[in-house]
Amino acid sequence: MATYTVPFVINGEERHVEKTFDVTSPATGKVLHKCGVATEEDAVAAIAAAEVAGEKWRNSTVAERRDVILKAAEIMEKRRDELAGYMIDEVGAPRGWADFNLNLTIDMYKDVAGRVGAIEGTVPPCQPGITSIVVKEPYGVVVAIAPWNATYILGTRAVLYPLAAGCTVVFKGSESAPRTHRAIVSVLTEAGLPKGVVNYIVTDPPHAASVTEALIANLSVKKINFTGSTAVGRIIAGLAGQHLKPVVLELGGKAPAIVWEDANLDLAAEQTALGSFFFSGQVCMSTERIIVHKKVTGAFQEKLLATLEKMFPSKGEALVLISANGVDKNKKLIKDALSKGASLLNGDINAEESSRTRMRPIVVSKVTPDMDLYKTESFGPSVSLIEVESEEEALRVANDTEYGLTSAVFTEDLRVGLRFARGIETGAVHINNMTIHDETTLPHGGAKASGYGRFNSLPGVEEWVRTKTITWRN
Repeated sequence: MATYTVPFVINGEERHVEKTFDVTSPATGKVLHKCGVATEEDAVAAIAAAEVAGEKWRNSTVAERRDVILKAAEIMEKRRDELAGYMIDEVGAPRGWADFNLNLTIDMYKDVAGRVGAIEGTVPPCQPGITSIVVKEPYGVVVAIAPWNATYILGTRAVLYPLAAGCTVVFKGSESAPRTHRAIVSVLTEAGLPKGVVNYIVTDPPHAASVTEALIANLSVKKINFTGSTAVGRIIAGLAGQHLKPVVLELGGKAPAIVWEDANLDLAAEQTALGSFFFSGQVCMSTERIIVHKKVTGAFQEKLLATLEKMFPSKGEALVLISANGVDKNKKLIKDALSKGASLLNGDINAEESSRTRMRPIVVSKVTPDMDLYKTESFGPSVSLIEVESEEEALRVANDTEYGLTSAVFTEDLRVGLRFARGIETGAVHINNMTIHDETTLPHGGAKASGYGRFNSLPGVEEWVRTKTITWRN
């Protein structure tokens, strides 16, 4: 029986509430612990604490912010095994995925620490007798909402970039990974972050809408960031629009990977297999459509299937998804495609696994626009193969989606790769690498229904400052 309850953190103090929900391991089905259910009153208390703390934090020195951020990187490294354990338990992550999250997050702390002092104003020319300066000031209280899948990466960036700019944060964690997200706040607190600068709450699905609306509608909240599904992103954007508040959104994807006729097929098979099935396909950047030139379709399919058997052996453990709903969704999409003429190249959608949260990689060919799988984000271990004959057709298929987060192109001719890169409507294009690619030095975000605004690098920090023009008579 679970005895630990994940608390909220408001003004540096743990807050325990009476109403809780169970947090269950997707790998074992066992209850891990409980978590408190935040209400609108908790949201208001967190905002109030952030607003008070902001009066001092916005005026903190570059050195003060830098030193806290660097200390957090050191602490995260020291607590690696503990932190990895939370993520493995709550989201069913393999240790490799947990370590990847921790490594990138530690690098993120170090990168951002070096950018704290890079925010600069200007002294633009004015009419005679007038002098002006344009300064950049922190927005104030920020609401940060992060998902469970890349738990440390997405949770940390949601709070770190605003903090670096001098903002304070109310962090609404995921109900699927509340202890992992709570650990992010714990690391920052241990690093010396003042009370109230980051406040942490979580709620359950029945209360999510009212709590989120209370956060966004509050007059003290000045900007929001949300990473998650496009469906929920539309709701967040709508609420923010009603209250005339800016928002950074990183939403869903339907990433294409183009395998051209001159591609290194061994490399393409390896990278598309990883891009499609890394962490069970539960990554917003996952490869969902492999667009293959007709001349190499047969050879590529053969190499892809061989690579899958090597990476995800049919006699090994099936992949773990966060819930049975993810498995059901993927099976429904695949069954619809097969009923409309698609062919199953790899996997068995009727296979009975050791739990309802498990599923093996599925590859489907002859996918056409009338199939739900063609346009719906599967967010699971399934990928479509689509055959084309020209660059124009490949681009048309790649762009025939509401999403535009990331993409990949496999070719030995850089000129071809760059032509595709310029034509694909995504926030990033990776030539001869998989669609899943995130580095702290590279601005990250999407186009179309994959969101707007950018995380990472200096643009990720400058999202959280606004300009103010000051003039005076000489």
